[in-house]
Amino acid sequence: MASFNRVILLGNLTRDPELRYLTNGTAVSDIGLAVNDRRKNANGEWIEETTFVDVTLWGRTAEVAGEYLSKGSPVLIEGRLKLDSWESQDGQKRSKLRVVCDRMQMLGGRGQGGGEGGAPRPAARRDSQYSQPAPPDEAFEPPQGEPTGGNEIPF
Repeated sequence: MASFNRVILLGNLTRDPELRYLTNGTAVSDIGLAVNDRRKNANGEWIEETTFVDVTLWGRTAEVAGEYLSKGSPVLIEGRLKLDSWESQDGQKRSKLRVVCDRMQMLGGRGQGGGEGGAPRPAARRDSQYSQPAPPDEAFEPPQGEPTGGNEIPF
């Protein structure tokens, strides 16, 4: 039987990204994402529900998140679900679902997001997207077909 494991989330960071490097030099970052849902209940009243999701970013995507994102930053994440299982110190089996990010897109304009005056953004781009995997020693190149600078309107 075929299967499909794809997740698309749009939300705000609940904390600053935690960037670290593995012994082989690969960057990895963990972020928390708050995703809000608004719907009507059986009585017709609006209910707001927030879901908190842990997301892991790898390679250049992790480095970009560590450099440009902060608590409160809006971001779109595409990835897949992964189940982590372990045994706690008291012998109980534990498990947790998380999202492994394949693609991240930063949203919002300058000054939006958390921190002092918002997170810095690349000067020539309003929205930026970064995909992984990218080897840590390779330079980042912007996605094809996007404007790279100037005040030109692409349409």
